[in-house]
Amino acid sequence: MDLNKELKRLAAVHRESPNKVFTMYLNTDPSDPEQQGGEWKIQFKNGMRNFEQYLKEADNKEELNCFQQVKQQVEKYIRMNEQQFRRGIILITTADEEVWFAVRVQMRLKTVFFWQETPVLDQLKKLKEQYPKSGIILVQQNKVKLMEAYLNEVEAVKMYEFDLEIDDWREKTTIEPGNPTLQKDDLYARFEANKQRWYKKIAPKMDKLAADKQWEKVFIVGEPGQAQAFQDQMNKSPDEVINKNMLDHQKSNILKEIFG
Repeated sequence: MDLNKELKRLAAVHRESPNKVFTMYLNTDPSDPEQQGGEWKIQFKNGMRNFEQYLKEADNKEELNCFQQVKQQVEKYIRMNEQQFRRGIILITTADEEVWFAVRVQMRLKTVFFWQETPVLDQLKKLKEQYPKSGIILVQQNKVKLMEAYLNEVEAVKMYEFDLEIDDWREKTTIEPGNPTLQKDDLYARFEANKQRWYKKIAPKMDKLAADKQWEKVFIVGEPGQAQAFQDQMNKSPDEVINKNMLDHQKSNILKEIFG
């Protein structure tokens, strides 16, 4: 999803009554203490009912009809996706579905509902700023892991290892032992003697990916000497260098370390 493009499209939307724009930010985060009992279902039901009740009391039949069409669309989306919910849902639509934006996100949202002439994009813009399209480069001696992340989710992972037999990096596609003939101490000594040369061979690949994938931010993660050595070989300056060995950590922990 190109969120920049979607934001531009949604910002241009303006609808007059009765076919207004419905915007929903729904917190479905199971780790939220306030959501332990699936309270989002009650909040969703109450939010929709309040709009419906207001329009009934206003005796605005055309607008009520449009809202009820939207309500059916939204309820259908929730039924179809409930088993795959993440931490939040953002949904923007109109009765005729000429406007439709629905995404399940891995970030906690503040639950709010809007029925007005334009979409409400504040939380969506905030998420884009907090969790930009990023390249996370994790280094550990002769290993480099690349994680591409966007909106607090990992979109792709690639693993590279320096192959001493061919004196170059290769992408690992399966779990396999690397450089099995070298003891740990021998590998460390070889790495220390060659790290600048080794990293110089793979850093241009990261620079090219940064340009091709249009990373908005670049992070390098690794022990101090290794992270600095890798940074020295890149043309693109990283936005942040994190001096921790996290190559074998779970993806969620890495994202939490970087984005909080």
